[in-house]
Amino acid sequence: MEKRQLGKTDMQVSVLGFGGAEIGFEGATAETVATLLNSALDAGLNVIDTAECYEGSEELIGSAVSHRRNDFFLFTKVGHPKGVGSEDWSIPSILESIERSLRRLRTDRLDLVQLHSCSEAVLQKGDVIRALQTARDRGHTRYIGYSGDSRAAKFAVESGAFDTLQTSINIADQESLELFLPSACERQIGVIAKRPIANAAWKSGHKPIDSYQHPYWDRLRKLDYGFIRSQPLEESIAHALRFTLSVPGVHTAIVGTSKPERWQENARLLEAGPLSASEFAAIRERWDDIAPTTWVGQT
Repeated sequence: MEKRQLGKTDMQVSVLGFGGAEIGFEGATAETVATLLNSALDAGLNVIDTAECYEGSEELIGSAVSHRRNDFFLFTKVGHPKGVGSEDWSIPSILESIERSLRRLRTDRLDLVQLHSCSEAVLQKGDVIRALQTARDRGHTRYIGYSGDSRAAKFAVESGAFDTLQTSINIADQESLELFLPSACERQIGVIAKRPIANAAWKSGHKPIDSYQHPYWDRLRKLDYGFIRSQPLEESIAHALRFTLSVPGVHTAIVGTSKPERWQENARLLEAGPLSASEFAAIRERWDDIAPTTWVGQT
């Protein structure tokens, strides 16, 4: 699998990374996660991204692959110690969260700790940045990053404090391409794309039951990309993923699944390589023609 250097870090990351949200929220079994992650590592994936608030995700990952710790880069996120919807951006809480993550993941070091979608106002106060810097000074993490979107992500990039940025980049979410990705490229910040296939919100052919996917469904209805209408589902998903990985500055795309067989399917989606210049331009031009300024990055 292709690998790219993650900004100025020393990490050569696989273009596909594993996202740990689904295994936690969907209650995957330890046996399933062990099969899923070990087969992915065997096939060349070397990025595992999770968060303290993804329910049992960290514990499952630690149980499944801690014995292979040198085979992958391990990323987590902080800021929601009591689960999704909770927030605590104090320095003690962040440092305690990192220590808990180390125990759950069964490791003595993290490659990257990211602030998990804190607001621009919180970033401006500076405590959260100092907390991550303290964790780095203590040897708990090698690099520090910000995970989020829109104005907060722009501030994070321009602050110069972070090694990496994880943000929404896909066919239905392109605010970042003009708002802050050029600056991230100039600063050699490692860029991690989340939601790289827009949650495949079109896959069922009708509006998803899960309201989490409704913004992308509504956007894609208006964007009405020709490739979604004309291509079989697997090909259209591949086209969408290849778009994200064709965006200048993107180093890895995080894809989550709780199904072991899905990893090989995701890897196959990239066999055709990057989109052609004309295919990429068609998606960008359609966005420029249709997307209003209210279509901001989806956290």
